[in-house]
Amino acid sequence: MLKRIPVEQVRLGMYLHSLCGSWLDHPFWATSFVIEDMATLDKLHNSPIREVVIDTSRGRDVDAAPLAGSADEERLKAELRQAGDFPHASSQPSIEQVSLDEELQRAARILSQAKREVSVLFKQARLGRVVQADHFKPLAQEVANSVLRNPAALISLARLKAKDDYTYLHSVAVGALMTSLAHQLGLSPAETEHAALAGLLHDLGKAAIPLEILNKPGRLTEAEFDQVKAHPRAGRDMLVRAGVQSDMVLDVCLHHHEKIDGSGYPDGLSGQAISLYAKMGAVCDVYDAITSDRPYKAGWHPAESLKKMALWAKQGHFDERIFQAFVKCVGIYPTGSLVRLQSGRLGVVLDQSERSLLLPRVKVFFSTKSNTYIVPEVLELGTAQTNDRIVGHEDPQAWGIANLDELWTGIPGRRP
Repeated sequence: MLKRIPVEQVRLGMYLHSLCGSWLDHPFWATSFVIEDMATLDKLHNSPIREVVIDTSRGRDVDAAPLAGSADEERLKAELRQAGDFPHASSQPSIEQVSLDEELQRAARILSQAKREVSVLFKQARLGRVVQADHFKPLAQEVANSVLRNPAALISLARLKAKDDYTYLHSVAVGALMTSLAHQLGLSPAETEHAALAGLLHDLGKAAIPLEILNKPGRLTEAEFDQVKAHPRAGRDMLVRAGVQSDMVLDVCLHHHEKIDGSGYPDGLSGQAISLYAKMGAVCDVYDAITSDRPYKAGWHPAESLKKMALWAKQGHFDERIFQAFVKCVGIYPTGSLVRLQSGRLGVVLDQSERSLLLPRVKVFFSTKSNTYIVPEVLELGTAQTNDRIVGHEDPQAWGIANLDELWTGIPGRRP
């Protein structure tokens, strides 16, 4: 039986059928799940959501007697898991989360290592050798662990890749984004690790594209684009010859350019014919591609890119629910974004907040009123300590800000 109740009446053991309000207002990807612990309950109570719909046939009723204690709580959890109502229970490895500052240096080292290893992989493929794909499993695990410790560090650093490094670091960035999205979707540890590996290897087929086409600054001819469209199948064939047996890795490599409306390539799949993993790969691939500097264009700002992708999702390019989950990974204002606050100050986004996608942690450093730099200050938006809020994103070039990346990484001249 479904009941609509105020959020204040939600208790442990209730099954949330749906959350009443915009998906932007609540801190969860899933809208149907069991409230199993106090951390989840507190997160719901502290969110803007004011009403929920519970399913009393799948969880505790609002009139049920209170739990007697921890033993009853654990018994309830066990019963719910046995009934299949806990699909994501203990789905992720226990990895301690750390601050952005703590993870940045480690993420920079992983990027440097990954750049070397992926460049060797592509050179092997261009020479026609059988690639050593198994060699990348430890690297995939390193990428996954970094993202689970702090997703913003590796994902945001990878976005700062130089034009000449795009081919190699794009693979690393997509691996990191796939990891974060897998975690957001509640996939198992094994699936999360495979997602990281799929991201690292998804574009291997580009090694079969002549460099003059791959790096062409102008518009491709129809014949040249046909060669580009052949890269997913070429990559999958390379991975099969290398002995890769992961269905996820092979599928993401082959189908990450498919679109929900059937206009993608190489097979023109549509809707449910595209696997969850390929849908994930499509979103992660496009986001990194359009936010990165390329030989033929400058990358778009992260917030602007998400707006473009939201439009493309409505037009049938992406699965909209997968895209919404992706936004929860990177934030409405991703780390490294330049934003304008209501006070007239400019700031760079440091970290996301569990309270709301619209309330990230921001370092303000510039006054638009006096057109000058000010003493940097870190603001925890949405807390009692500050009444300021974000009113939009800004273009750093429009304000002559050349050191934006240094301001949030703390690393002078940061380029992977």
